[in-house]
Amino acid sequence: MSLPAPWTPVCRVEDIPVLGSRTVRRPVGLDVAVFRNAEGGVFALLDRCPHKGGPLSQGIVFDQRVACPLHNWTIGLADGCAQAPDEGCTPRFAVRVADGLVHLDARELATHATDLTRPVAGPPTRRRESA
Repeated sequence: MSLPAPWTPVCRVEDIPVLGSRTVRRPVGLDVAVFRNAEGGVFALLDRCPHKGGPLSQGIVFDQRVACPLHNWTIGLADGCAQAPDEGCTPRFAVRVADGLVHLDARELATHATDLTRPVAGPPTRRRESA
């Protein structure tokens, strides 16, 4: 069963480790993280935690969630939202699996959340006081 455009094949299901992820690079914007849980579900989120921008693709997948590797925030794979008491969401991407291939929506890859960036690490900058 092949899918009509605008679906773009990005990998085979078995290319994503169970309880793991792989990233999909985009020409503009941050990578998309594609996850696979123990039940075989496949999910796609922007590879950026809503808290401090940690790479979710490096987190631990469990059930239908991923734990951010920086501060252990739990993010839902189906909706991209942090589990209470934490707040915030990361953009999610439509994903389809057909004939063992994982597909992402080509329009979303090109346009969805392309303006978001990762926070810059380092000490805060100070404004110079005028004399």
